[in-house]
Amino acid sequence: MDLLVTYDVETATTEGQRRLRKVAKICEAYGHRVQKSVFEVVCRETDKAHLVRALQEAINPTQDSIRIYRLPTHALDDIEHLGKPRQVDPRGALVI
Repeated sequence: MDLLVTYDVETATTEGQRRLRKVAKICEAYGHRVQKSVFEVVCRETDKAHLVRALQEAINPTQDSIRIYRLPTHALDDIEHLGKPRQVDPRGALVI
């Protein structure tokens, strides 16, 4: 499945900055960063369940927000892009 993961983590506190780094590391393990707080993810249903669980454990639900958009199959193959070219293929190898 194709996913778009976006997040907004409170960073005014040291704890919030730690949560931000943790959320970013979790997302990097599952997909490719395409903007500062945006990741493209190609995964299986079981991988998505692990991703969601890890993110839920990492955030403070009263201060942070994560949005996971489930896209149509192969939607990441047909993206209109403006500006700096895409650096990675969303279906390419994921190096952690």
